[in-house]
Amino acid sequence: MSHAVGQLLTILDLERIDENIFRGRSPQVGWQRVFGGLVVAQALVASARTVEGRAPHSLHGYFLLPGDPAVPIIYEVDRIRDGKSFTTRRCNAIQHGRAIFSLSASFQIEEPGLDHAVSMPKVPLPESLPSETEMLRRFGASMPEAIRRWFAQDRPIEIRPVDLARYVKQEAGALEQYVWLRATGPLPGDPAIHRAVLAYLSDMTLLDAALGAHGYSVFDTGLQVASLDHALWFHRPFRADDWLLYAQDSPASCGARGFARGLLFSHDGRLVASVAQEGLMRPKPAQRKALF
Repeated sequence: MSHAVGQLLTILDLERIDENIFRGRSPQVGWQRVFGGLVVAQALVASARTVEGRAPHSLHGYFLLPGDPAVPIIYEVDRIRDGKSFTTRRCNAIQHGRAIFSLSASFQIEEPGLDHAVSMPKVPLPESLPSETEMLRRFGASMPEAIRRWFAQDRPIEIRPVDLARYVKQEAGALEQYVWLRATGPLPGDPAIHRAVLAYLSDMTLLDAALGAHGYSVFDTGLQVASLDHALWFHRPFRADDWLLYAQDSPASCGARGFARGLLFSHDGRLVASVAQEGLMRPKPAQRKALF
């Protein structure tokens, strides 16, 4: 197991403080704010630990304030409803006495039903794409400095973009993007861990689908970029330490907000999860004058 994956699993293993109260922390890696996917994953873990015999099928969350990586996050779970088939939980993530994130999650008993799914897009398989190390060796000199530093970091999730040009030229126009992702080391067999890791990675690269339409990325210093809300639906079993294709597109952006959608497919082509997110995409004052 890689060090980064081991650290992620440790951070996702929340400390139980009381019956419905948990404590989480952030990795101390110099981030200015807590990664949104981490808060989503930890809130899901906290909610799931108050539910027995039912797996989550959907979650919806709002990012309210930037998280402070230097202090723990307290997760308070409200047991909204325990029905015959479905269970509903609400979870607030709190720092410095204020909510920074609010999650609603629904859990369901396992049961059969009608079954269909869209097909996985025809894209190159991850084995045919360069690894992050090879990508940096071949294209690092052409990448913007912030993107090059990000790919060079030791991270728990490996990314293999299908279109490498997006990370080099940053040209405007494309409304969709495809990336393969997986944990950088083996994960335990517990499906709850794989769901938490998928929740974590579901916040990765998604807003770039909206930003890329305008030739920007989340690393551009001229923009104020932040996730505003996040929705995730689990469809079928999967492993987060096997390759997942994240097929993303952005139907619209307006009012300083960008909207992006994502479908996650297993390596063998099964649709395992769907994601939707809206994010702030606000030019900073100097850039705003240049744009408008």
